[in-house]
Amino acid sequence: MGNNTSSTERVFACEVDDLEDGDSMSVRADGEPVAVYRIGDDFYATSDTCTHEQWSLGEEGDLDGFEITCTLHNARFDVRSGKALCFPATVDLVRYSTIVEGGKVYVAAVERAA
Repeated sequence: MGNNTSSTERVFACEVDDLEDGDSMSVRADGEPVAVYRIGDDFYATSDTCTHEQWSLGEEGDLDGFEITCTLHNARFDVRSGKALCFPATVDLVRYSTIVEGGKVYVAAVERAA
């Protein structure tokens, strides 16, 4: 989750209360579909489309703990890192930082693997 709010480009995703624990949703950030997940009081964001097939993870995925499962072919990803956890997905999701401020959730810069 992001901490640097001063120079980070960010896009409003939702109100904190829009998502209950264990829920997810899809939003658009810079024209790209992004899935936002709530786990406890923490928010995570990844690209919304499964890397195996065109399917929305935010709207159609099944969130269980830190894993989102694509309900089309059961590919699984870790929402903290975007890492693909099993076949048929072999490509990781893009991970976005999130910022929670004033009861609002923002999606920030793309995090690239080092």
